[in-house]
Amino acid sequence: MRGGVAGWVFARGGSKGLPGKNLREVGGISLLAHAVGAGLAARGVDAVFVSTDDPELAAAGRAAGAEVPFLRPAHLATDGAPEWLAWRHAVEFLARDRDWEPEALVMIPPTAPLREAADLERCLARLRETGADIVLTVTPSRHNPSFSMVTMAETGTVDLVVPPPEHLANRQKAPTVYDITTVAYAVRPAYVMAAGSWREGSVQSVVVPAERAIDIDDELDLRIAQCLWETRR
Repeated sequence: MRGGVAGWVFARGGSKGLPGKNLREVGGISLLAHAVGAGLAARGVDAVFVSTDDPELAAAGRAAGAEVPFLRPAHLATDGAPEWLAWRHAVEFLARDRDWEPEALVMIPPTAPLREAADLERCLARLRETGADIVLTVTPSRHNPSFSMVTMAETGTVDLVVPPPEHLANRQKAPTVYDITTVAYAVRPAYVMAAGSWREGSVQSVVVPAERAIDIDDELDLRIAQCLWETRR
């Protein structure tokens, strides 16, 4: 089969910063279930799959309504394994086991539980409208590498990451910079197989507001996400 959109949630079992992260809850719903739910709710997404190496996460993915057709090979689930290779594994699975060559994949990381289904839809629309290889979600950064981000030497001295040009006297006059978020990625399967990373081709973006872009990495992030969840219900 050719065409359509496959949604994928990539969720490893191990997390050093926040143990059991993908099963932690925001609003009484696990991060994994939030991601699956967004994929199922997004218009134009034909199926949602979970790629995981962890049987508990696999069971949680199925309970949330996703397909979990395999356990990810261990060598694709280590701390050092690029997730891009897990994306390739997903494309290969669809071609081999489902005889499916989708028009696009939409990746839905579990770490952004405050996303909306519309964010996924906007990424897919942007991919089609622009002919890009991949679409990232971004949000305006609170920091600027030329004014409020520094590197630190072993001696403790600091220097700006990117010294500003002389004509830029303050941050307000500097170009807006953006943080890449984990809200969603829309990508063409052929690009996943041909490229070595997202940076090699035509890259477009969709801007999401900061309140939907919170990325869960530690307990503080989880607490912030819970507070934001409660204020928007």
